[in-house]
Amino acid sequence: MSGPAPEALAEPSQRAGRAWTAALSLGNGAIWAGWYGPLQILLALQAAQLAPPGTAKESVLAWVTGAGAVVSMVANPLFGALSDRTASRFGRRTPWIAAGAAGGAGALVLLAGAGSVGMMVLGWCLVQLTLNAAFAAITAAVPDRVPRRQRGAVGGWLGAAQILGVVAGTGLATVAGTVAAGYLACAGFVVLGTLPYVLARREAVLPAERRPELSLRALVAGFWISPRRHPDLGWAWLTRFLINLGNALALLYLLYYLRDVLHRPDPGGGVLVLTAVNGVTLLGTVVVGGFWSDRVGRRQPFVLWAGVIMTVATGLLAGWQTWPGALCAAALLGVGFGVFTSVDFALMTQVLPAAAHRGKDLGVINIANALPQVAAPALAAPVVHHLGGYRMLYALAAAVGLVGALLVRRIRGVA
Repeated sequence: MSGPAPEALAEPSQRAGRAWTAALSLGNGAIWAGWYGPLQILLALQAAQLAPPGTAKESVLAWVTGAGAVVSMVANPLFGALSDRTASRFGRRTPWIAAGAAGGAGALVLLAGAGSVGMMVLGWCLVQLTLNAAFAAITAAVPDRVPRRQRGAVGGWLGAAQILGVVAGTGLATVAGTVAAGYLACAGFVVLGTLPYVLARREAVLPAERRPELSLRALVAGFWISPRRHPDLGWAWLTRFLINLGNALALLYLLYYLRDVLHRPDPGGGVLVLTAVNGVTLLGTVVVGGFWSDRVGRRQPFVLWAGVIMTVATGLLAGWQTWPGALCAAALLGVGFGVFTSVDFALMTQVLPAAAHRGKDLGVINIANALPQVAAPALAAPVVHHLGGYRMLYALAAAVGLVGALLVRRIRGVA
């Protein structure tokens, strides 16, 4: 249908307000707490408890996180596409944020009562399914409401909320006392953190006659965005994938690294300390990096140097296997990932092909966040057990991240 684009599909021109940004950021932080309380602490402890005799805890953790990551890869673009087609009076994104947060909390409660590896897999897959519905909608709300010249700053606030959510989730999982209590605490945080946006924010409504076609064929076809037709998006996707893969390789077995290599007496507490150090340095750069990128009007140099700093950090884990080395690595990872989080997000929103498919396209892009969670366990387990141990694992992480950082220079449409 011809005619001017409705407000829901128009390129935003008015700056996003502080209250809107704060509510969206809080919701984003709550979702990351729901993910990373389990990923940093709870799943590893539960895997050690439930691993069958003769099965390594690392293998159980790899099965659980790998299965969840496969679900995440499908769920994010799927729910992004569904939100693109939602003509609710509450807008396109809010209904999915509400439903995803409620479902995620319920799935975390299910995990709290898991008594077998099979129930762990089911519970974690449901967590990934539901929280990705909420995350896809939150991500798509940014290009819906934020002009390009402000996206670095808003991406910075979302990134700050992300790391605070990671710290909050890790802290809740650590201090709760038991694995089950940790899951319940994370579930409550997910619900409370998303309520302000769901209750108080209203979005532009998509007219029903302007909805994209809804069919299985259209949904499946939408999962493929041709890198030949959209080369900048292809290079941006590959950059994000490789940098996230390097980061995932570095973090996957952190609890086991502290326990089995550094012989920390309280590895769970050590993970919390490293997460806090990482969070402090990340918070020191994530918002500043986004604002600075907006001010100079460039994205590539920030992504490139962020990746280089992260490479140095993972190299430290390979070459300086001590507690001070881990602390330094955590600090540097925070510096690099802070800048990368805000500026790469802004870069991604500037290579989207069409306003009508923002949610789906960002969902496809977000596969570059989820796919490393599948690839990392598949790569890390054999490296740790058969190909050189943790030193080789972190050297591999450094090399992968560096290649990703260098590939950002292939993007032509964004400086």
